[in-house]
Amino acid sequence: MRIRQLMTRDVATVTPGTTLKEVARVLTRRGISGVPVVDADGAVLGVVSEADVLVKERGPEGRPAGRFMWFTDGRDPAADAKAAARTAAEAMTSPALTIGPERPASAAARLMIERGINRLPVVKDGALIGIVTRADLVRAFTRPDAELAREIRADVVEQAMWLSRDQIDIAVVDGEVALAGSVETRVDAEVLELLTARVPGVVAVSSRVRWRTDSEPANDR
Repeated sequence: MRIRQLMTRDVATVTPGTTLKEVARVLTRRGISGVPVVDADGAVLGVVSEADVLVKERGPEGRPAGRFMWFTDGRDPAADAKAAARTAAEAMTSPALTIGPERPASAAARLMIERGINRLPVVKDGALIGIVTRADLVRAFTRPDAELAREIRADVVEQAMWLSRDQIDIAVVDGEVALAGSVETRVDAEVLELLTARVPGVVAVSSRVRWRTDSEPANDR
């Protein structure tokens, strides 16, 4: 499944000069936790999230007390700058992490987990065209078995592996996939199983796919 199939195209955005108060209104009105900041050409400059607004609400940190307060300042300058922010440009996290519409859903999930973020602006030719969130990925995981089987056959078996439809049998029950059939090499069989496991909604994969030749390189010593 590609990002373009999951993303929301009606994206709430703000400009660099949007006041932080208005950003908070947009987040509240749309029921979202973050909003891209874009320029006049639609390029994503950054993202303002609820966390950025909360830093402003908390206010700047004070200096640590004690006789060495002038030698050691435990404050975070970046957090203090956000606390003093008045506009989206001053509060946003930049540069924004983005993703392309043709990237697989698994790539978005990996980025969100590794970077601890909840959303990814989707960019094509340098301009914002949508946004994909963790909720979108979770919805993809609930797809019915028949849809999963169709995607595995079309995107994995035929497109990614260049195999014919009659080479691989696919059975899906409650997200658990059973593969059977034959491929040319052992590596082909392993890659087929790996790519199938990455399809959103697949819970587990069992494979009885056979291979005709062992693709392990020979030892030329």
